[in-house]
This record gives sequence, C-alpha cells and structure tokens, in this order.
Amino acid sequence: MDDVLREVQAAKISSLKIFEEKKFSREIPLREASYALYNPDGVARSLTGEVIKRFENKGYKLVAIKMLNAQRSVLEKHYAHLADLPNKNIFPEVVNHMTSGPVVAMVWEGRGVVEGGRQILGATRPWQAAPGTIRADFATDVGRNICHGSDTVENANKEIELWFNNQIVEWNRGKVEDAIYE
Repeated sequence: MDDVLREVQAAKISSLKIFEEKKFSREIPLREASYALYNPDGVARSLTGEVIKRFENKGYKLVAIKMLNAQRSVLEKHYAHLADLPNKNIFPEVVNHMTSGPVVAMVWEGRGVVEGGRQILGATRPWQAAPGTIRADFATDVGRNICHGSDTVENANKEIELWFNNQIVEWNRGKVEDAIYE
C-alpha cells in the first residue's frame, strides 16, 4: 500500500512539474522568429510542401518565403562558421552544394519556433534524427539533409537580416492565434 501511495504522490508531483513547465512556456514571446533554408536536394525532390506543412501543422506562421538561386557571397556569410572547422573541405562543399540549384528561404514566427523548428527538422545527421522528423523521413546524408534551421534566436535574427533584410509580411491570423496559444 505504501508503494502505491508513493507512486500516486510521484505522479502528482510529475503532473505539477508539467503544469509549471507550461506556465514557463508562456514567457517565451509569441513573436519569436526563425529562419529556415530549404536546400537544393529538397527542392529537386519536390519536398518543399512537406516542410511547409509540418511547420504550419505545428501552428507556426509563415511570414516570408522566396525561391532563389543563392549568391555565393551570401552563402559564404551564412556558412562562415564552417570555415573554422578542422575539416577544411566542409565549407567549400556546402557552399558548392547550396549553389547547385534553387533554394527556398523562409521565415517562421511563433512561440518557441527556433527550438520547435529544430525538433521538426531533426538532428543534422539523418541517421541520428528522431523518427517522424523531416531529416529522419527524407534526408539521405549530412550533406543532403533537406533543410537548414536556425539554432538560436540570435542566429535567426542574423540569418533573417542576411536573407530578407528583415522584410517580412506582418499579418494577423485573428482568432486562430487563440486556438494555438493560451
């Protein structure tokens, strides 16, 4: 009987922790923005709609999108952090791949969209990505992992400035916001 009582108390404490976590999540701004770059391999495989669908199904709002042939100079700025890696081949390989065909650049908005977007995408290495993520479902290799997503709010802001010059569409979904967020 004492074991059962301990389990019930543990369950109540666990439920309380979940409630507290939900309260904390309200402190994350509703208008956090994240950048996503859909790679040439994903565009070539006609998976753009799948990426958009998953972000929209999560409740995130698309506020900017464009298809383009990325300029090498922009990609070199975007991926500059790769130039410092021990494997010096990664930087030119990524830039060359990203200029091999059109890309789709997107800005998403919503509460916790940076972290949530990373969860939708999955781990960079497809074989490590959780089942049901974009990379687990569609990516074939690290260099063909379908989509880039911002890893921090700070980097998202830099990437949005670089790719969109902060020109995003302001629009209100009205009552839909009430259905998504408390």
